[in-house]
Amino acid sequence: MDSTIDVMKSLQDNGADMIEMGMPYSDPLADGPVIQASSTLALKNGMTIKKLFEQLRDFRKTIHLPVLLMGYMNPILQYGFEKFCSDAASVGIDGLILPDLPQYEFESEYGEVIRRHGLDFVFLVTPETSESRVKKLDSLSTGFLYAVSSSSTTGKDKKMEDVSGYLQQLKSMQLKNPIMVGFGIKDKQSFQAACGAAEGAIIGTAYIKALESTKDIKTATRNFLSGILD
Repeated sequence: MDSTIDVMKSLQDNGADMIEMGMPYSDPLADGPVIQASSTLALKNGMTIKKLFEQLRDFRKTIHLPVLLMGYMNPILQYGFEKFCSDAASVGIDGLILPDLPQYEFESEYGEVIRRHGLDFVFLVTPETSESRVKKLDSLSTGFLYAVSSSSTTGKDKKMEDVSGYLQQLKSMQLKNPIMVGFGIKDKQSFQAACGAAEGAIIGTAYIKALESTKDIKTATRNFLSGILD
């Protein structure tokens, strides 16, 4: 329950450039079995958005990386969307990734609230997203554009060479945001392949697996990231 800052510090100390922090939810639509199980366990342990903000109250005293919260609208709406954005900004969060916030609702209602509190917002695109929609979501995103490697959930095996054409197509659109690739990035090979076609890669499931069987967060994180980055 109380290891949030320890995990963040370990990531910062061992070469991560940015932290995407998942907020546990009972029905995480974009996530595969590993992250679903981690969400279930976190909820069972008593984690809530309120408790997360309590844990993050002073995190900027030690964590200097950009930090984004990733989650789903249902628990945020229960918390209160305006209050959520206000509390996120006040503790030092930089941006949000909310896969189930539709474009129309973002433009008509929620985007203004997010901007008013100085938070970035990141939209996701997939290989099936049309070029016109990619450009529209890019125009609405700030920070970066999240390129999902395939239309599946997190943790699925996906060969980066299979999506290189898609990433090259995104690059040819001359988008305003950097492109970060996620879903299926799990080791040095897939990380390097993704970074060869984009500005960076996002790893979730593989890192959670590395933490599952240990209580030594620092060593597990150092070993995991050294295997990716060295």
